[in-house]
Amino acid sequence: MEERSSYLKFFRVVVLFLLGLRTSSALCDVGSTDEQPLSKIAMHKVTLGLRESVTIRASPVVLGLQGEDTEWVTVNVVNPDPSEDDWVAVFSPANFNASTCSPVNDEDQTPYLCSSPIKYKYANSSRTYTKTGKASLKFQLINQRADFSFALFSGGLSNPKLVAESNFISFANPKAPLYPRLAQGKSWNEMTVTWTSGYSIDEAVPFVEWGKGETQTQSPAGTLTIDQNSMCGSPARTVGWRDPGFIHTSFLLNLWPNSVYTYRMGHVLSNGSYIWSKSYSFKSSPYPGQDSLQRVIVFGDMGKAERDGSNEYSDYQPGALNTTDQLIKDLKNIDIVFHIGDLSYANGYISQWDQFTSQVEPIASTVPYMVASGNHERDWPNSGSFYENMDSGGECGVLAETMFYFPAENRAKFWYSTDYGMFHFCIADSEHDWREGTEQYKFIEHCLASADRRKQPWLIFAAHRVLGYSSNSWYAQEGSFEEPMGRESLQKLWQKYRVDIAFYGHVHNYERTCPIYQNQCVNSDKSHYSGTVKGTIHVVVGGGGSHLSEFTTAIPNWSIYRDYDWGFVKLTAFNRSSLLFEYKKSRDGKVYDSFTISREYKDVLACVHDSCEPTTLAS
Repeated sequence: MEERSSYLKFFRVVVLFLLGLRTSSALCDVGSTDEQPLSKIAMHKVTLGLRESVTIRASPVVLGLQGEDTEWVTVNVVNPDPSEDDWVAVFSPANFNASTCSPVNDEDQTPYLCSSPIKYKYANSSRTYTKTGKASLKFQLINQRADFSFALFSGGLSNPKLVAESNFISFANPKAPLYPRLAQGKSWNEMTVTWTSGYSIDEAVPFVEWGKGETQTQSPAGTLTIDQNSMCGSPARTVGWRDPGFIHTSFLLNLWPNSVYTYRMGHVLSNGSYIWSKSYSFKSSPYPGQDSLQRVIVFGDMGKAERDGSNEYSDYQPGALNTTDQLIKDLKNIDIVFHIGDLSYANGYISQWDQFTSQVEPIASTVPYMVASGNHERDWPNSGSFYENMDSGGECGVLAETMFYFPAENRAKFWYSTDYGMFHFCIADSEHDWREGTEQYKFIEHCLASADRRKQPWLIFAAHRVLGYSSNSWYAQEGSFEEPMGRESLQKLWQKYRVDIAFYGHVHNYERTCPIYQNQCVNSDKSHYSGTVKGTIHVVVGGGGSHLSEFTTAIPNWSIYRDYDWGFVKLTAFNRSSLLFEYKKSRDGKVYDSFTISREYKDVLACVHDSCEPTTLAS
């Protein structure tokens, strides 16, 4: 009771300041489905209207008693004056206290409400609420290193009035090591394990215990964290901020090729006791050039969605769970995944990164989950990104670069190469300048040139934005069918080094081109390609989950297959001369577009236009 009394006093003081605050552009737009759902909540306009007659209770009080990191919670609401626009918010930490707030900019007023909820649901999702004033709502919570509380608001999202707040609930071990993300290291025989916990290095020493069979070894882990001052703007630096915990990465070295290893994350506490995660397993990478069955998944723009129906489920990333679940269902037939940008769509609401890593954990804990940088991870004015927009919500790349490992030389420059058996991948960063003469251009050329095509015949380029070809409506309006300045420099490299396939996201649909060079199809086939590599096939695979993008009505002659739906691509290399490409819809996992490539090493060596250096007949 004493805690509740002080809490009520706090809100009565704060509410006097909240009424006069100016509108934040990051929070006020409520009309578009292309908008982070949490940004629709006008927290700056909250008023206080707590009433004794209104109650909200959550149970169970303690979660994860059997070590679970995900639990269902029941929230019961009683309100004698119900309305259709009443909504229930989940806050974590539970005491959403604004007393420590300080202005971010000189013109900001203070105090203001610091914390956005981590999710919300309308009370009338319990169908009898508006008639009876009673609702029983189900929320799925994940362990996020802090306790939780629930609050009932009236007035909808645009004029919220707090009318009741619940008891606090928490996980039994809120600091537990969770959500492992595998990624390939800088060497083919190296796997990295990244995970999140609540343990600082002052409290516990992180490590990974791993091995084959009963032979286990322990590898130390490095620890990173992020503070609010690392964010570039609002909402990441204001209402969207939430402590992301501690991010640990361990490097498992000298792996045997194609071998199954078990692993678990651990922390040694100062008293000598151990905290353990669940046990997991992975299969190590084949030796570069090794001739074996190898299966690769590629998609972009997936995001996250809530299985409990909260955050206006199906409005923001309606296909995210379908894509996730199809990959989980086929996980035994997947070796490595590439998520090429627009990962979580947190857009400055930091709590959503936990939600995303939890969602992909069944995949990322089992196979390498390789990522690229997208506009929703990186872009922010005056932050060094190539685009001066605000798509990252103030994150300016910091969260993506910390939450996931990728084998770049400089983590702030999100480009890298990686090998998987017969594949060589060059992953570009479309949010930094790629044009001829830039640092990234030099990397791309070096990456493509370093592929040993006798051992690794399948050369893949990927970037988030469409640097190649797309008949998306907005690209068509610009007349170039590409990101402005996209392929002007790079197409010379794709042709010179005979890139097989170039993948892109950003446009939320699927499209495949013919093998193409300088806007011209160089092969009339549509389902099978063999012989000399004359051009690169460009594929937009941005239908991972976010709202779909419209095509232009006029179909360009280079567009072989288009699909306005959610889906992903699977590449299967049977050997060095046979590759199968399949596009699958997320809704059913069935193949809707496919082609095969058959060729020999000599077909890669053969010269075509702009692909070979000058030669001489001199003896």
